[in-house]
Amino acid sequence: MSHTMVNAAYLGATVLFILSLGGLSHQETARRGNYYGMIGMAIALIATVIGIVSDNYFILIASIVIGAAIGITLAKKVAMTQMPELVAILHSLVGLAAVVVGYANFLGHDSSLQGAEQSIHAVETYLGILIGAMTFSGSIVAYLKLSGKVGGRPLLLPNRHLLNLALLVIALWQCFSFVSASAQGSGTSALIIMTLVALAFGVHMVMAIGGADMPVVVSMLNSYSGWAAAATGFMLSNDLLIVIGALVGSSGAILSYIMCRAMNRKFFNVIAGGFGTTVSSAASSGPAGSEEDIQSIDPEESAGLLVNAKEVVIIPGYGMAVAQAQHIVFQITKSLRDKGINVRFGIHPVAGRMPGHMNVLLAEARVPYDIVHEMEEINDDFSKVDVSIVIGANDIVNPAAQEVPDSPIAGMPVLEPWHGKTTIVLKRSMASGYAGVDNPLFYRDNTRMLFGDATSSLEEIFKHLAA
Repeated sequence: MSHTMVNAAYLGATVLFILSLGGLSHQETARRGNYYGMIGMAIALIATVIGIVSDNYFILIASIVIGAAIGITLAKKVAMTQMPELVAILHSLVGLAAVVVGYANFLGHDSSLQGAEQSIHAVETYLGILIGAMTFSGSIVAYLKLSGKVGGRPLLLPNRHLLNLALLVIALWQCFSFVSASAQGSGTSALIIMTLVALAFGVHMVMAIGGADMPVVVSMLNSYSGWAAAATGFMLSNDLLIVIGALVGSSGAILSYIMCRAMNRKFFNVIAGGFGTTVSSAASSGPAGSEEDIQSIDPEESAGLLVNAKEVVIIPGYGMAVAQAQHIVFQITKSLRDKGINVRFGIHPVAGRMPGHMNVLLAEARVPYDIVHEMEEINDDFSKVDVSIVIGANDIVNPAAQEVPDSPIAGMPVLEPWHGKTTIVLKRSMASGYAGVDNPLFYRDNTRMLFGDATSSLEEIFKHLAA
């Protein structure tokens, strides 16, 4: 395959990747967006293998077969509720690839590069390994947090900001040392020190972020993996990697910014520390109400409220994902709609453990896209809602964000079901959410608590609706 044909294939793959990102921005076109991405990746891979690779075909084909086998196995075995940790671990592989390629590129020193070209190439190699190592270790920690192997509470070391600053200074100093030494074909020690610093920073950065901020972490690591791929593209002089890495990096950064705005948070604050990292009077003063204020309800009474309602809004949270209750939610939705009841879903931007987590689960259960609404679209309608059902959500429906100035979640936009006629909250217990703040919604006069496993409770409600 000629160089011109390779470039043409890369251009086609780039267009398909752009179409893929555009498709993934809407639920209705997400499936088509995935197809565009897969076709683009296949074209890019074939063009690279046939047109650029000139040796070691056996190793390459064997690696592709092994990687494909692992990917197919994961795709078949991983449940939808495990998607956040799968995304995190895949980001770590992108970072690891950038590190390995960077070291291979450095060890295979190109003696033809001299002067400014050599310095620029050294910086490209250094940045690729730096971003890749940080992405690798940070994604590993994110995977451990999302899978429950590490607690969701932020790890706040003493003088952590000074520690981050010290790591940055060391990384910059080693960069100057590496660029100077690489001109003579050395610089290994500076590269190793920087790699260790980047790995340490990745661990510390994600460990300092609380569980409620994990959706931002996932999108942020997605951005990092893109920039790592772009840096790898510069190292290998591969235009496709540069363009696609920049697309992923910039889209991930934009998504992270959008997520931070949805939480009324500054991006730097999310990186510097987790959600609720300061001890406020709101967090330490105990429950927001008394046990006498809690009004319980059973599935039969819940079904009665739903049948007699005209407007119903369902608010899913991570508890729905854990209970894998999305399918029974769809059955209840269909049953109510068949009875002429208007059912809609209210989705908070940070509900779940990754951006769009709830949308993915509802799409898997075949909930119609047109009844799934973002927070901004539905908040003004709660005053007309007869029954709101909160399934395993906590911080995203917490009135303390608006009513308690010193609350750790103060200022965060939340869904406002308390403005409706009745709110039914499905929870296992009265435990607080990831922010560690009690929820005043649970004690309100128009709130009813339905305790127990979400799936079991909803199945009982569905039986009474069918009867």
